[in-house]
Amino acid sequence: MNREDAVAAATAYFDQGDFEAELARRVAIKSESQNPDAGDEIDRYLSAEMEPSLKALGFTCQILENPMEGGWPMLVAERIEDPSLPTLLTYGHGDVVLGLPEEWREGLDPWELKREGDRLYGRGTADNKGQHTINMAALRAVLELRGKLGFNCRYLIEMGEETGSPGLGAFCEKHKD
Repeated sequence: MNREDAVAAATAYFDQGDFEAELARRVAIKSESQNPDAGDEIDRYLSAEMEPSLKALGFTCQILENPMEGGWPMLVAERIEDPSLPTLLTYGHGDVVLGLPEEWREGLDPWELKREGDRLYGRGTADNKGQHTINMAALRAVLELRGKLGFNCRYLIEMGEETGSPGLGAFCEKHKD
């Protein structure tokens, strides 16, 4: 894989609509960590969206309980190509602030990805569903072009960042190895 191949793969990912399709699925999940009734959506984001997406990249995945009582679960994924290689830790959060659909302007819905010109609207597009969608696409492009990453990778996706990441420190301490 060379730089030109990587740029071509990334460009195709955007031009063919794959980025928007993946992001639209993720935006549609109402993973509002500030909503105490959002447990099913929080679980769905991790188990039905992120876990299969990471497994498709060769990661093993675990959804683990938050050590803080009442805290949202977290997903830890790992792809070990060779224990002697360096390991990259990637972090993201899948929770969003409350959708507040009544506060969005006419024609926009927080749970539906919408393009207007070169802008995409939807809850979580920039913070943080878009970011880990792009990171995972980069990993996929490398794997498709080289067949391997050339490093080990661990992914941590938490679901409480928008409420101050309760339990994240204790979780990392508990699972540091």
